[in-house]
Amino acid sequence: MPITTLEVDPTVLERPDEEDYASSGYDTSTASLTSSINQYVFENGRRYHSYYGTDKYLMPTDEQEQDRLDLHHEIMRLAWDNKLHESPLNEPHRILDIGTGTGIWAIDMADQYPIAEVVGTDLSPIQPSWVPTNCRFEVDDATLEWTFKDNFFDFIHSRNISSGISDWKHLMSEMMRCVAPGGYVELCEYSLSIHSDDGTMKEDNGLKIHVDHLRNSMVKLGRQLPDLQFMKQLMEQAGFEDVKAMQVTEPVGPWPKDPKQKRLGAMVLLHCDTIAESYGMAAFTRVLGMDAEKARSVCDAGRQAARNKNFHMYSLYYRVYGRKPKHDTRHD
Repeated sequence: MPITTLEVDPTVLERPDEEDYASSGYDTSTASLTSSINQYVFENGRRYHSYYGTDKYLMPTDEQEQDRLDLHHEIMRLAWDNKLHESPLNEPHRILDIGTGTGIWAIDMADQYPIAEVVGTDLSPIQPSWVPTNCRFEVDDATLEWTFKDNFFDFIHSRNISSGISDWKHLMSEMMRCVAPGGYVELCEYSLSIHSDDGTMKEDNGLKIHVDHLRNSMVKLGRQLPDLQFMKQLMEQAGFEDVKAMQVTEPVGPWPKDPKQKRLGAMVLLHCDTIAESYGMAAFTRVLGMDAEKARSVCDAGRQAARNKNFHMYSLYYRVYGRKPKHDTRHD
């Protein structure tokens, strides 16, 4: 899917001496939701997963983070035209969601496919207890051996798990083993990159610096930075066929002229209020060795850059899916 160049809304270009979107008439406030967590460590004012080890997942699992995850789910629904998946499913009966987070995708899928049994797994039990009757959650580490039966699921989905995966080959082999012949696997990942087409993002841009540090931390941990080619190769090398890859843009702020992209950018701007700290604090302090004050200053600079209407930036989001051969010859 080619990247369409985003046109800047002329109202955003007015008053270039003003940095805040409020000068262009946009309200960028946010609201709070509630949930709970059971296993955590407390660090730099945030709560983190600990049950499977603090290195497994570097982002918080507290209520603030759950709010962010649910907001990002709504961003994804808008970006992908309200489609929960791209795989051409036909009345699936068993669906697995790896790294389900708050479980919001699994819950929506259970509503969309009421005859299907939807299972969501995650390192932390932060999912709600009030869910559709055809949806359930399990605490599990997807990087270990799976306990699910061979050829069991019609659809296996994962989203935003790359920062916690060191052995993609093992994960893909488990997905291939557990999906039924003719079933689909779909990988969805954020690019962990930031772009600008009009030269408004310089090398000293706070958000660019933040993302560059994030990329360095993932490299230091030995975790692959996702892109479309890498994700497509994962699917093909695992033995999936008819692999399809696509991407969408996430503008940072309501600067695009296009109405859908403008709305999307406004939602992303709200997301940026918390994502810089969520992605950055543990990665910068634990992996890159920054002290907490330095790490927080990098996060704050990233957030401030995102709110500057004179910086016309966007990120990319990927979806790649493939089908397991109807006749699996691997064990013949």
